[in-house]
Amino acid sequence: MSSAQPDRPIESRIVVIRGQRVLLAAELAALYGVQPKVLNQAVRRNMDRFPADFMFQLTWQEARSLRSQFVTLEGAGGSSHVGRHAKYRPYAFTEQGVAMLSSVLKSRQAVRANVDKLEAKYDRQFKVVFDAIRELMTPPEPPRKRQIGFVANN
Repeated sequence: MSSAQPDRPIESRIVVIRGQRVLLAAELAALYGVQPKVLNQAVRRNMDRFPADFMFQLTWQEARSLRSQFVTLEGAGGSSHVGRHAKYRPYAFTEQGVAMLSSVLKSRQAVRANVDKLEAKYDRQFKVVFDAIRELMTPPEPPRKRQIGFVANN
């Protein structure tokens, strides 16, 4: 479906469709190290995990428009995000959809992405807890003792 290149920066893979920044299924398949067919099957088996704000399927017109844009770019070193002879309309994933996709794919890269995402989430949540624990463990400053008696001046 795509000649997507896994070593290209993620920013260059993002496209704007329907006013949303999305990644197309073929690009995500390359990033996650799976065939586009495998990614599409995983999505179809888990459609309840992908509401409209997570993922949508391009219309034929959107797919043709993207195809013509990227075929033009191929000569300038771009990649074909949408296959020239696409049999199916491609899926487009928002940020939330990309995160959900990493949880339904079984590839090593997808599992790693999901673990990294969870670690980052819990690191942020537990930072507050760890900061509070550190604060509790810090010994309080000893109270200042008043000196008793007179101070003689020389």
